Amino acid sequence: MNAIEKLKKKYRWIYHFQSALNLIEWDFETHMPRKAFEKRAEAIGTISTFVFQYLTSDELGGLINQAEKEARTDEDRAIVYFAKKDYEKQKRIPPKLLRKFSEETAKAQAIWQEAKEKSDFSIFSDQLEKVVEIVIEIAEKVGYEKNRYDALLDFYEPGMTTEKLKGIISPLRKFLVEAVDKISSVEKPEDIFKKYKFDMQKQKELSKKVLEIMGYDFGAGRVDVSAHPFTTTISHNDVRVTTRYDVHDLKNSFYSTVHEGGHALYEQGIPEEYRGLPIGDGASMAIHESQSRFWENIVARSLPFWKFFKSIIEEYFEVFKRHSAEEVWRASNIVERSLIRTEADEVTYNLHIMLRFDLEEALINRKIKVKDLPGLWNEKMKEYIGVIPPNDREGVLQDVHWAHGTFGYFPSYMLGNLYSAQIYYAMLKDLDFEKEIEIGNFDRILSWLREKVHKKARTREPDELIKEISGEELSEKYFIRYVREKYSDLFSVSLL
Repeated sequence: MNAIEKLKKKYRWIYHFQSALNLIEWDFETHMPRKAFEKRAEAIGTISTFVFQYLTSDELGGLINQAEKEARTDEDRAIVYFAKKDYEKQKRIPPKLLRKFSEETAKAQAIWQEAKEKSDFSIFSDQLEKVVEIVIEIAEKVGYEKNRYDALLDFYEPGMTTEKLKGIISPLRKFLVEAVDKISSVEKPEDIFKKYKFDMQKQKELSKKVLEIMGYDFGAGRVDVSAHPFTTTISHNDVRVTTRYDVHDLKNSFYSTVHEGGHALYEQGIPEEYRGLPIGDGASMAIHESQSRFWENIVARSLPFWKFFKSIIEEYFEVFKRHSAEEVWRASNIVERSLIRTEADEVTYNLHIMLRFDLEEALINRKIKVKDLPGLWNEKMKEYIGVIPPNDREGVLQDVHWAHGTFGYFPSYMLGNLYSAQIYYAMLKDLDFEKEIEIGNFDRILSWLREKVHKKARTREPDELIKEISGEELSEKYFIRYVREKYSDLFSVSLL
């Protein structure tokens, strides 16, 4: 067995432990009894530390160096490239620090949930302070050139820097603030999704139906409920999604399901032979997010989609028979100055992300303190979106990400929107997109994504992948074009 084969075997061996850890963490978020969180946090910490110790071991480092000399195929070279990159980054983080991170973030998730339920940030503040300090220490260990936050960004979007991100944000924020002002001057459509009461069981059945139509393989997955919807890969044939239900807001559960379904399709589309290897993941968190936002917004919030899907949703909720496809389409695209990121429309959504980026970058560089977050959050909400949260639950406590310690992750959501628009315009060159959707032919759309995105997995850096797909580097101009074209038509306003 040569070094390449030995390396693959070792990665697939450690992948079994990672799969077990993913399953434990899935249970932590879905079915675990609340009183079990402390011992479960210890178990997560133990397994995480074991995995990390091997991934930073001298044995693995030696195998990577040997394999680098023997790599002959593009696939083998990609395996070695990403293995070495991950190894060198992880090697800089002491195992004790990682264990501390795993244990404290596991505790933080349970404390965050209690704080959110009671709408009291003070319950969460001290624990979040511990998490922030650990994350800062990790950033220092990993290293950076200009901005400490760059070390964290690189975990989720390789090659992205704070400087590049601010260059993207500046013109995008200017356009979006002006667009929101113009659209807000127009009378809002009737919100059909909140007008009626929607049976919980029927919502669950509808969630399964829309996932099936998208192409999600239920033989290799399942749908459950969690406080914050997510997708997790236990193994190649076990990709699970969660969603949430609100009898007074069908849009909440429906689009959460479609969003997570987009993530799951990406995971189910990664070649089986890549699974467990350094190339067996998505190209980046933002590329991953591009898939969920593509299905959620570009597909499922389009007029052709509702021309096709309205007859299906009527089978579950007859009240939709009272409304035209155009009315449902408009209701699905209401633009408003909302409080909650996950419920935000695609015009205001990126403003929510910019707010979080501003606060994260300041926290990690110790420009602000954790205890000041609620007030600063409210100030930014007023400045960017024009509303002030009435309480912590709808404000600073609405997202679980900081409890997870995933600082640097939020920008992936915004970048995912930009990638999705750029991918959409590339797809238009090959497919009659609207026609395929209107006749319910989602297979062709999924096949295109499989070929251009999913099958590539992590064999390329994200900037290489988007250039390969679209012929250009990532640019905010495609998202701006998408919003202009769609919402000018939808609301009869000029967004030039």
